[in-house]
Amino acid sequence: MPHIRIVLVGPKYEGNIGAICRSMTNFGLDDLVLVNPCSIGIESYRRAKHGSDILDNAKVVGTIREAIEGCTIVAGTSGVTTVGDKNFNRVPLPAREFASKIRDFDGNVAILFGREDVGLVQQELENCDMLVSVPTNSEYPILNLSHAATIVMYELFDGELHEPVPASTEDKERMFDMFEQLMEAGDYPEQRRKDTTVMFRRLMGRAVMTINEFRVLMGVFNDAVKTINGKRRPL
Repeated sequence: MPHIRIVLVGPKYEGNIGAICRSMTNFGLDDLVLVNPCSIGIESYRRAKHGSDILDNAKVVGTIREAIEGCTIVAGTSGVTTVGDKNFNRVPLPAREFASKIRDFDGNVAILFGREDVGLVQQELENCDMLVSVPTNSEYPILNLSHAATIVMYELFDGELHEPVPASTEDKERMFDMFEQLMEAGDYPEQRRKDTTVMFRRLMGRAVMTINEFRVLMGVFNDAVKTINGKRRPL
C-alpha cells in the first residue's frame, strides 16, 4: 500500500478541514497538506475531534506544486465528469477502481480535493496523473467536500485491510469429503449423492469461499455428523 497524502486545494470552510482530519484518523492517514486554505479556528478543531493532531501538523503551502512534492502519482478528484473521451481530463476512475490500481504501489500518492464551490479547475486537473470520482446520482452528483474525501479514504482503507483470504483447494476438498459424510450419516439416498455433491461443488465455486467461511461450514458439518452418529448428545 502506498503512502497517501491528502491535499485540500483552496478549502473555504474550516469545518470541512476539521471533518477530513477526523476521517483521516478513522482510516489511518496522517499526511495532510492545505493549499491556500481559509482561516483555521475553533470550528476546525471542534470537527476534527481525535484528529486534532493531524490539524496541528498539517502543512500549509501556496501552490499545488509544493503540495505534491515527493509524490510519484497525483490523483485529482471531481464530481463533474464526462462519459466519452473528448474531454479526457474529465474521464474518471471510480474511487474503488482507483484504490485497486494503486494498492500494490509502494511510493507516495497525492490525492487532490478541490474547493467546495468550483472544485479543481481545468488547469489543475491537467497536471494530475489520473482523475477519481465517487459514483453518484447523475441528477445531483456533487458531494460535500468532507463526505467525498471520506468515501475515497474508505475505499483505500477497505481494500487494504479487508481483502478476504480464499479457502485453499485442500480445504475445499476436506469440506466436500465432510459433506459426503453428512449425506451418509443422514441416510441421504445413495443414488442421488453424486449429483448432489457436484451441485454443492458448483455452489461453493460460485461463492468463492473464504477461509473463515470454510471453518464455519466445517464446524457445522462436523457437529451434525457427530450428532447423527450418536457421538454427541443432542441439546
